[in-house]
Order: sequence, then C-alpha cells, then structure tokens
Amino acid sequence: MTERIVETIRTVPDLRDAIAARRADGATVGFVPTMGALHRGHCALIKRAASEHDVVVVSIFVNPSQFNQAADLEHYPRDENGDVKAAAAAGATICFAPSAEEIYPADFASSVRVCGPLTETLEGQERGLGHFDGMATVVTILLNIVQPNVAYFGAKDAQQALVVRRFVTDLQIPVEIVTAETVRDQDGLALSSRNARLSPAGREQALAISAALQASANAISDGSAASPDGAAAAGVERLRAAGITPEYLAITDSSTLEPARELSGTLLIACAATVDGVRLIDNLTVIANREAATANC
Repeated sequence: MTERIVETIRTVPDLRDAIAARRADGATVGFVPTMGALHRGHCALIKRAASEHDVVVVSIFVNPSQFNQAADLEHYPRDENGDVKAAAAAGATICFAPSAEEIYPADFASSVRVCGPLTETLEGQERGLGHFDGMATVVTILLNIVQPNVAYFGAKDAQQALVVRRFVTDLQIPVEIVTAETVRDQDGLALSSRNARLSPAGREQALAISAALQASANAISDGSAASPDGAAAAGVERLRAAGITPEYLAITDSSTLEPARELSGTLLIACAATVDGVRLIDNLTVIANREAATANC
C-alpha cells in the first residue's frame, strides 16, 4: 500500500497559493486546526473533513498565546513528523506547520476577545481571559488564511467550540463550524494530547473524570439529584473517592454556559482536574427530563 504524500507548508503566502490553485479547479476546502500531538480524535475530524471536501488543510501549531503557564507550553507534546503521517493516513491534503513568527510577526498588535459567560466561566475563570483571547485570535488568523468552507472542532473542548461559533457569527466570517463528538478509549477516557504525559497509574486515576460526569448524568436521569448542585455533588464525590480534587465540576446551560438553575433542557456537565500533574478537561451533554436522560459523549 502506497503511503499518501501530504504537502507540508510553512508560510502564509505559500499556503494561500496552494489553496487558490485547488479552489480554481472547483475544490471545496475543509479545515482542521490542531496544536499537533494528533490522536484518534483529531484523525476522526480529518477523516470526516476528507469525506466531505476535496481539499483538507490541517494546521499544526502550538499556539503560545493561549497558555497561561510557561511550563505547560514547554511540556506540551510535539511530534511534527508523526503528526504529518497521521494526518496523511486520515486523508489530509495539506499540513500547515508555521513558526510562531509566521503567525505573530514582530509588530503584531491585535487581539480577538469574546465577552460574557462563554469566556468568563469554566476554563476562562480557571485559566484567565487571556486563554480564550489567544485561542480566538489564532483561530481567526487561521480562518482568514485558509478561508475554508467548513472548519471542524471536537466536542471535548465544548467551551472552545462555543466561543468559536460566537466570534465567527459576530465577525461575519464566512465559514461553517462543525462540532464532532468526543472520541474516547474503550474505558471511557476522553482522548487528549495531554494523555501521553500520564503515567500508567495516573491514566487509571484519570478514568474517574468520565465516571464522575456519568455519575452526575445518572443523578439527573434517575431523580436522585433535586438540583444542579446536587447533580454536581454526585460527580465531585466520585472524583474525591479517586483522590482527585476538581478545579470545577459544573452543570451549565449547554448554549450559554451560564450556571443551570434547574434540571431541565439541554445541560453541559463540564469538569477540569489535574491528575498526575496533567491538567485534563472533559464534558457530557445531557438532555434533562425525569422520564429519560441521554448523554452525548
């Protein structure tokens, strides 16, 4: 079987020229932005994009402006050669792997900010507004460079996807945003580039995160929780039993991320916790009613 060859491009002009040449032939463009360290979750996004578009651009760029801790940026896993091979196997056409200087020239002086609960709660509260400012700015830059028909994001980063939808709408960026379901290992652990940093014992302990989300979802569906606080408490109890103190385990409105006031409608159960020195996030979307609750992993 012949290995697929993917074009790796490092500069904005070269990428724009490559896309323009294909678009001139009538090609549609799908885009999967990543920070590298590709796993099966990323590859599922690339495969979906490849099934729906003629050209698939995958960016591989560890964005320094969305890390609030230098150590986290320093230890973020990097394997460009492996990433390009994985992207090729999943159906990518072009890998865009720019330097930080290519994205942020020396005189760079702009930022994109989304205000309100979408950025001020959960990750925004824990990591600071700069995290989402950095993410929103780099995604805006990448969308402007690639100008795809559709951009694909994973549901594990549910808050990020909501923020992207907000600024794409507000800034009238002509792109469709698709959010695909979280990909998990068979034991329930949500795939993440950070998982590679977990020791075997840490990975086992991390399973409590998805179990805690499910415990909260079960408390909603079986009626044992009378309020959002009660449902959250069921999840926190599961985490603490595993020796984990969460940064947050919150029940929120799935669209606004405002704290849920009652157990009704579509809710997002979101959690962040540090396990084995590695910060992990995960979530479930639950349709709350007393007859039946369904969870979207």
